[in-house]
Amino acid sequence: MKHHDQSGFTLVEALIALLVLSIGLLGVAAMQVKALQSAHMGYQRAVVSLAAIDAQEQAWAALSESDPKNCPDNATLSEIEGEWIGEWFGTGKILINDGSGLSLGASNCEYTVSIEWQEGRYSDGESDNAFVYQFRLPEL
Repeated sequence: MKHHDQSGFTLVEALIALLVLSIGLLGVAAMQVKALQSAHMGYQRAVVSLAAIDAQEQAWAALSESDPKNCPDNATLSEIEGEWIGEWFGTGKILINDGSGLSLGASNCEYTVSIEWQEGRYSDGESDNAFVYQFRLPEL
């Protein structure tokens, strides 16, 4: 009798190829999820940057409405802070406040805006430090 060698794939080889392909596709899916998370975090940070600039613009507006030789006082800053938090944080708003929100501190017309917001997409190696924005109004 004549014995023929097998040619082509066996069932085991086909299953191994399918396993390798599945692992590769899972890796691609994981990269896609990570890319979406990073894009959303970038969006959140861009919005926080705009919110900090909005606080600066409100301080500028308060300077123009008050005596232009004096920087806005603490009472005016508290009013600005309350309105600002109401605009940017809360239910139905762009950002969800993480407790500390915004703090404006004045010293020689120098102000610091510190913003903390909820972001559930941090990885193990990333931190959720506050976004800090500093600006100075002119002393006239």
